[in-house]
Amino acid sequence: MRHLANQFRKNKLIRNIIIVASGTAAAQFITMIFSPIITRIYGPEAFGILGVFVAIVAVLSPIAALTYPVAIVLPQDDFTAGVLARLSFWLSGIIASITILIVIFFSFEITNVFQLQIDARYLYFVPIFMFFSSFLQVAQQWRIRTKQFAVTAKVSIMHSLILNSSKVGIGWLHPFAISLIYVTVLGSLLHSIMLFASMKTKSTYGDSETVNKQTYFNVAKQYIDFPLFRAPQVFINALSQSSPILLLSILFGPISAGFYTLGRTVLGVPTQLIGKSVGDVLYPKLADALNKGQDLSKLIIKSTLGLAALGLLPFGVIILIGPIIFGYAFGSEWTQAGEYARWLSLWLFFMFINRPCVVAIPVLGLQKGFLIYELFSTLFKIVALIIGFYFIGDDVAALALYSIAGVLSYVFLILWVIKWSLKSSLNRT
Repeated sequence: MRHLANQFRKNKLIRNIIIVASGTAAAQFITMIFSPIITRIYGPEAFGILGVFVAIVAVLSPIAALTYPVAIVLPQDDFTAGVLARLSFWLSGIIASITILIVIFFSFEITNVFQLQIDARYLYFVPIFMFFSSFLQVAQQWRIRTKQFAVTAKVSIMHSLILNSSKVGIGWLHPFAISLIYVTVLGSLLHSIMLFASMKTKSTYGDSETVNKQTYFNVAKQYIDFPLFRAPQVFINALSQSSPILLLSILFGPISAGFYTLGRTVLGVPTQLIGKSVGDVLYPKLADALNKGQDLSKLIIKSTLGLAALGLLPFGVIILIGPIIFGYAFGSEWTQAGEYARWLSLWLFFMFINRPCVVAIPVLGLQKGFLIYELFSTLFKIVALIIGFYFIGDDVAALALYSIAGVLSYVFLILWVIKWSLKSSLNRT
């Protein structure tokens, strides 16, 4: 037993996963403690409006820097990684500025054409959030690159406490959707500031005197597959993730979007707690393994099976008694959210276990194929949701079809990545 404990402590991968997961667990625990209070203060409609806003920024924010922040982990030298960070800052500023001009001139047209169930004035927060989230992406990826997982964990806990306390405090005075949006936008800025606080700018991002236009151009060209393939893929994936909220809001109203938002938030806990923690730690591990010519397939398969074993209990419980849990925890008006959660559990379980395969995609150089997959997968799920509305006319049935389409899509993705990882390993032997 002592020998096993010593081996466990020496395993850096497991130890780092535990560090990240512990911080995420504490942050999610804080969120869950505050959730019954927050849901009783604001109600389903306010949550629905927040859900629509978050859906919009979720689609646009990841591409604010054309996904160059994701590449920060890959370079072997810190200078190149630093140039990628600086490039991300510049791009996010340019894209956010273009977005705010579009909002100024076309905010009402956008809400009318897309039938968005929110006040057009809320769109002014979108480019602000995009700019803040790009800073956050850079900070997170640099922490992952330098394996500063303990810092990330501590910041997650502090951020969760401040964010949820603010929602409750402001909600007592002004319990409306705009309060939730204010806190969400400022929370993104706070999170990035907290992660940047202990970084040394010069050592992190390189001496500005040595970074000229040609350097930016060379590095941007070296990682051109990120804006060409990863950025469109992330955009389509975010559209796929956000489409249920937007479509439920348009087809069934903001209250339905509120039910979905709460269900998605609660079921996102295992994904954030374990799935993202495994992905954050596994990504640099896979990159290092590739640089050293090591086998990637065993690590991917073992991580996927491990997540499957861990996810059976939490997702299974929601499938069995979701409405009872939601009604008791969040108030009787949220029981319908538990019905939503039952079907969401099927889809999100496979999203949970596919995390190792997703982080392996840029390492294996599969981003072009991933873009094609994402396009067809998104169309498949959106069509399923629309069929549920037009042919059945029931919100739960529409969500059920969407979830089943998501399950089939993720099963294909997992098998595809594992196949390529095995092929890559055989080619190196």
